[in-house]
Amino acid sequence: MSKINKGYKVFISYKYGDSSVLQLPARQDDETRLTTARHYVDIIQEAFEDMSHINKGEKDGEDLSQFKDETIESKLRNKIYDSKVTIVLISPEMRNMSEDEDEQWIPWEIRYSLRETTRNDRTSHRNAILGVVLPDRWGRYSYAITTTNCFFCSCVHYPLTNSFTILKQLVFNRKNPEMKSDCTKDMKIYISPHSYMHLVTWDEFIENIDRCLDAAVALSESSYEWNMPKLN
Repeated sequence: MSKINKGYKVFISYKYGDSSVLQLPARQDDETRLTTARHYVDIIQEAFEDMSHINKGEKDGEDLSQFKDETIESKLRNKIYDSKVTIVLISPEMRNMSEDEDEQWIPWEIRYSLRETTRNDRTSHRNAILGVVLPDRWGRYSYAITTTNCFFCSCVHYPLTNSFTILKQLVFNRKNPEMKSDCTKDMKIYISPHSYMHLVTWDEFIENIDRCLDAAVALSESSYEWNMPKLN
């Protein structure tokens, strides 16, 4: 895997302990580990030449669960404010279905990423959002991305099963989207660019991380108008 050459600072949002993902090859120093979303973050870290350009939901060796919510929120604010792209690692069980979304950190991190915040006369503009779908236990992406083949076209659908509402609001959210209607599945077909969040599979992401980052940033800086989620 090539090193990332872009100067973008990124924040990575993910469900730390989600083990419903494809098992990665064990390292020599940890042959019995159970792969979680956090191990995929390790791979992304290794791709950055400048480690100061990557922020995560926790510091190395720091368990944020030890702190009060107000302290955690303050630490996350600082990290997100200092970034240009928020990478959201989408995993099958990223959302705890037994808890309200407002009580979970990932939606908060995404909402804060979308805010324009001013500190000391410097404004941090809305982050680009890059959604990276991790493979499930069987190496499949169909819980978040599917391809519908018909006679006329190959359409991509984003079911985002068990995902957060705010993620679903960031796809197919272009105002006055360009459409086509020649699909035999009788579906509404959106022509790109159709979503504020650039959504890719892990395989696509690892193949060319720079290209994925560029695509996400281009969407955030384009002249297109988006129906953005309410951030209150």
